[in-house]
Amino acid sequence: MGLILIIILVLLLLGALPTWQYSSKWGYGPSGGLALILVVLIVLILMGVLPGRF
Repeated sequence: MGLILIIILVLLLLGALPTWQYSSKWGYGPSGGLALILVVLIVLILMGVLPGRF
């Protein structure tokens, strides 16, 4: 379950990068927020709170 969440968040993070013309005005807000969620999720998996089978 944890591994699937990490994969989904990484894909969302790549999709939120401001590399396209229409999203250049967004700045790094969306990708920064997703990166924060990804870091929290990784920490929870490493602490054993969420089941992550690697």
